[in-house]
Amino acid sequence: MRKFERILFDPRVMGGKTCIRGIRVTVGMIVGMVASGHSRETVLSLYP
Repeated sequence: MRKFERILFDPRVMGGKTCIRGIRVTVGMIVGMVASGHSRETVLSLYP
């Protein structure tokens, strides 16, 4: 299994959902934004 430095999986943080380390934003939120058509620039402006 590959280990990612910026993605955190901890049952004590955000109900155990995978998060971007240090900002409590779930990976699912980011993926959802990209899937709905938001650009990389938009995502980065909201979650720098």
